[in-house]
Amino acid sequence: MTIQFSNYMAEVVATRRYLHQHPELGLSEFNTSDFVAGQLTDLGYEVTRGLGKTGVVATLKNGTSGRSIGIRADMDALPIEEETGAEYASRNKGLMHACGHDGHTAMLLGAAKILAERKNFDGTIHLIFQPAEENFGGARLMIEDGLFERFPCDAVFGLHNDPSLPFGQIGVKEGPMMAAVDECRITVNGRGGHGAEPQDTSDPIVCGASIIMALQTIASRNIHPLDQMVITVGAFHAGMASNVIPERAEMLLTIRSFDPDVRNELERRIRMVAEGQAASYGMSVTLDYKRGYEATINHKAETDFVRDLARRVVGEDKVIDLPRPSMGAEDFAYMLAERPGTYFLLGTRRTDSDPPLHHPRFDFNDDALPIGTSFWIELAEAYLPTR
Repeated sequence: MTIQFSNYMAEVVATRRYLHQHPELGLSEFNTSDFVAGQLTDLGYEVTRGLGKTGVVATLKNGTSGRSIGIRADMDALPIEEETGAEYASRNKGLMHACGHDGHTAMLLGAAKILAERKNFDGTIHLIFQPAEENFGGARLMIEDGLFERFPCDAVFGLHNDPSLPFGQIGVKEGPMMAAVDECRITVNGRGGHGAEPQDTSDPIVCGASIIMALQTIASRNIHPLDQMVITVGAFHAGMASNVIPERAEMLLTIRSFDPDVRNELERRIRMVAEGQAASYGMSVTLDYKRGYEATINHKAETDFVRDLARRVVGEDKVIDLPRPSMGAEDFAYMLAERPGTYFLLGTRRTDSDPPLHHPRFDFNDDALPIGTSFWIELAEAYLPTR
């Protein structure tokens, strides 16, 4: 059955731009949730709301097969002031869709309409519109609210746009796809005083600088060279004047890894380094170490399925096996820990100077909407084929 996208794409573009104009942060996607639920109800889906606070699940059944599939789109925006200058730019000050979740939601809504009209599948489709991917782990919250008990899925699938990949390319990868992410706040407790009399103080800035440098040895001397990991000190705050040694210094770390044993070792070594360096300066540290999203691990059968389907839908030359996983994080990891599935990328690059994700000038490439929309349709119908 041929899909006449010219009959649908104007509406999908309009949906994407409406969502772009009305961005909302994680767990506050009230207007977005209302909009999505309304669209799906009008299409005849059985709509359930409230999972993960603002999440929406839309169910469509056809035929007699007991098989089922879950397809996920994230809905939340970011706390970034938009600088695109687009006529449909954000109307909510300080918020914007800088990661393309507006495009993800629009594509799945477009697919929802065509799937409902065609009914060219045998089984149950669950469309999962997830909140709070960027911050609060909306996938985990939906699972805790009974997502897969209430809406059984034989497999789950998710995609993300990627402005660094050539337009229309689909990137897949079996196994580790995105990293686990942890955060650590290290506070160095010193003794402040006059900058002209440092001998009477315990300078937390010097100690903090030593900790930062020592942390770099964890990758080079404590973790196997073939184990991928990152420790980044993204912030270092101390003092307010040139002639005052402060009482405290504070640094914020992001820690990325894939292997659970490496993850545990990183936490152990970061604590040892910070405490040991501080002790050598006669000071103490306070660590607030928080585990974040798990690593996103794709399953082989579902990754093979998406790869083979992509070759048929977009062409052999448009499908790439990604050479390495990303050190970014993704809470779709929680869904993949509960059900077989895979997470893949859709290339949306316009030019080599495209702004990256999370940039104030990022804007989802509307030319990619037909590709993502049609791929979700083809995927659902191929996974749940009619007899």
